[in-house]
Amino acid sequence: MTARPKAFDDSLTKTRRSFFGRIAGLFRQEKITEETWDELEMLLLQADVGTKTTIRVMDALRQQVKANTPPEQAQEMLKAELLAILKPVQRAYLPGSRLLHVIFVVGVNGSGKTTSIAKLAKYHKSRGQTVLLAAADTFRAAAIDQIKIWGERVGVDVVAHQPGADPGAVVYDAIGAAQARHADVLIIDTAGRLQTKYNLMQELRKLRGVAQKQVHLAPHETLLVLDATTGQNGLSQAKAFAEAVQVTGVVLAKLDSSSKGGIVFAIADEYKLPVLFVATGEKLDDWAEFDPQAFVDSLFENRE
Repeated sequence: MTARPKAFDDSLTKTRRSFFGRIAGLFRQEKITEETWDELEMLLLQADVGTKTTIRVMDALRQQVKANTPPEQAQEMLKAELLAILKPVQRAYLPGSRLLHVIFVVGVNGSGKTTSIAKLAKYHKSRGQTVLLAAADTFRAAAIDQIKIWGERVGVDVVAHQPGADPGAVVYDAIGAAQARHADVLIIDTAGRLQTKYNLMQELRKLRGVAQKQVHLAPHETLLVLDATTGQNGLSQAKAFAEAVQVTGVVLAKLDSSSKGGIVFAIADEYKLPVLFVATGEKLDDWAEFDPQAFVDSLFENRE
């Protein structure tokens, strides 16, 4: 993105006004002192950057910043370190062209998964692509109803079975329907809550197997939806899903409601996962591709 959407900047208002605003304030002082370092470390931790990542950033900055380094220059060094965490793992969404893109969406219940699926469907539809949704979270009747409602709002069809049906059968039928209709994109909702990580891994492996038998290299993306407001709990979710399935990217939901956007850096640093999209509000169009440079710049700029 060459220009940042206003929604992207607006979604970071709470984060910018809280911890990163205070971090920016540290670099408006006359000089960098030991107290500056202590407070910076504390604020990075409070912003959910994570212990491991915070230590990495602090060590790198202490090596670069000298006694006579101007504070504004030190801030640019901090921004460069944060960007250096995000850029190596960032990649294009859905690289390559295919007759049918199959996308799995995973995440715990309540993370904003269903809403994110609707926004992703709208994103693809606005680009002239034909989209189909699959309600493979058959464990909850509410999940099936929710995705049907969102499908109607977006104007895309939903393939669904009865509650309690075999999720693999839903995926099988959905791929068949997508191929018959010459759809460009199939987005598959998966179960958000299973009793153990073993069950989760087995269920999603089964679904991957069903998809791979019908479409080459499917699924082409496995997106993990994380609630930006959950902080370190979101980090533990990322760990569980990354260990259970081959997550290819993260959707950060409810970013506009969070004051702790630092979780993005922990996800990239500890699990080498790119954030591909951010939900920037409650409307269907409140959705943006993630851009590391824009994200870091927005954290520090005073745009109020």
